[in-house]
Amino acid sequence: MTDRTTQTNRLAALGAHLSARGYKVDLIEQGLQVINTQVTPNTTVTITCRARQEDGGRRWFFTASGDPVAEAARIIDAGVDIMGRLADRDHHDGEAGQ
Repeated sequence: MTDRTTQTNRLAALGAHLSARGYKVDLIEQGLQVINTQVTPNTTVTITCRARQEDGGRRWFFTASGDPVAEAARIIDAGVDIMGRLADRDHHDGEAGQ
C-alpha cells in the first residue's frame, strides 16, 4: 500500500508541475497521462513511477514503453524531458517519443 501511495504522490507532483505549464494531465490506472493540446494532432505520453534496479532501487519516472525519464525526486528534469517528447510534431499515432 505504501508503494502505491508513494508512486501516486510523485506522479501527482509531476502532473501539477506540467499542468502549471499548460499541459493537460490525468492520473489514470496506467500512470500519469500528459497531453500537449497545443499541437495537432495532440501528442500524448503516459508516465509511470517505479523502482529502477540499475540505480539502487531508487524511484524513477518511465514512459509506458519503459524508457527512463528522470529520477522521481527530480520533477523539473522529468518535466523538461516530457515536454521535449510532447513537442514531437511529426509523431502522428499515439504516444510521443516512441
